[in-house]
Amino acid sequence: MTPPPVLTARDVHKSFRLGSRDIPVLRGIDLELAQGETVALLGASGAGKSTLLHLLGLLDRPTAGEILFDGSRVDDLRGWQRARLRHRQIGFVFQFYHLIPELSAIQNVQLGALMDLGLGAWLGERRAIRERAQALLADVGLADRARHRPNELSGGERQRVAIARALIAEPRVILADEPTGNLDSETAAGVLELLFRINRERSISFFLVTHDAGLAARCDRVVRIRDGRILDGRIPDGRIPDGRIPDDNPAAAAARPADTGS
Repeated sequence: MTPPPVLTARDVHKSFRLGSRDIPVLRGIDLELAQGETVALLGASGAGKSTLLHLLGLLDRPTAGEILFDGSRVDDLRGWQRARLRHRQIGFVFQFYHLIPELSAIQNVQLGALMDLGLGAWLGERRAIRERAQALLADVGLADRARHRPNELSGGERQRVAIARALIAEPRVILADEPTGNLDSETAAGVLELLFRINRERSISFFLVTHDAGLAARCDRVVRIRDGRILDGRIPDGRIPDGRIPDDNPAAAAARPADTGS
């Protein structure tokens, strides 16, 4: 039997109240993310990308529709239940890192475990958690930077700390909002190599919000969103299900057959 998608959005709508008006942001989103799959979400500013990411990450509830994890509905769980599922199964990586400036790199990574376990359980397991945090920092190439605070780290190093923090609870899904958007091209390339290595080695699903066509081209599938609606889902070479290569997809330009004039 084929396992259900790890994450599913089913006819999801989201509106925000502004004065006496409801402002629709998402308008009937249907989306699936399989275990171990990498999916890039492309769209203009204001298209609803971050709103969808927050709903998939159980940071907010849809106005209508359903969010499912492993085939079971989860958006209607109580707040503490959603928080527990989020902390244990979903990791987050943000464009601006969101590290605590007063904490060292290893303390920022350990913070992810504290959010999951609570203070009492965390204190009881702090030695094992610290060892795991140190191992994760070594895995992302920061073994010698564990005691440095964020202001002592470069942008790429901060993002690697954020990735290690996202991995501390051994999640099955990582949601990333513009993970290379604040980095120069060389640093961004290193972070991307790290993300895709983690995907290969750990079979973690990645849902990546991005404007980077190069990043999108490396994903298993590319989804485009416009005005709160999904336009299409494309497979690795940039083609959509009927085999066409859309004219507006720069990531697929190299795959487009040359015009022979015939």
